[in-house]
Amino acid sequence: MSEPKKDAPRRYIVDGAGQRVLVGLTISETIEFETLDNPDARLSAGLADEERCVREGENERWLELYVKHERAWNDWMAETRARVEKPRLLN
Repeated sequence: MSEPKKDAPRRYIVDGAGQRVLVGLTISETIEFETLDNPDARLSAGLADEERCVREGENERWLELYVKHERAWNDWMAETRARVEKPRLLN
């Protein structure tokens, strides 16, 4: 499901509970996204072979989580740039 941007880096942060999460997602959303993004993870999680088939809705959910993460990342980057680019006043 990650084919549109295979080379896109994952952008993780450590949340308030000390858990590694994708920017803009909760820990449960991060786990869900990673599972949807990696069909092999579903197998290693012990899900049945029938579950390997992409069900209707999984693509939509993956995209929903991806968009949520991407928007949060873009907002975070814009805020970071704004802090760095602020001119300093000299007294």
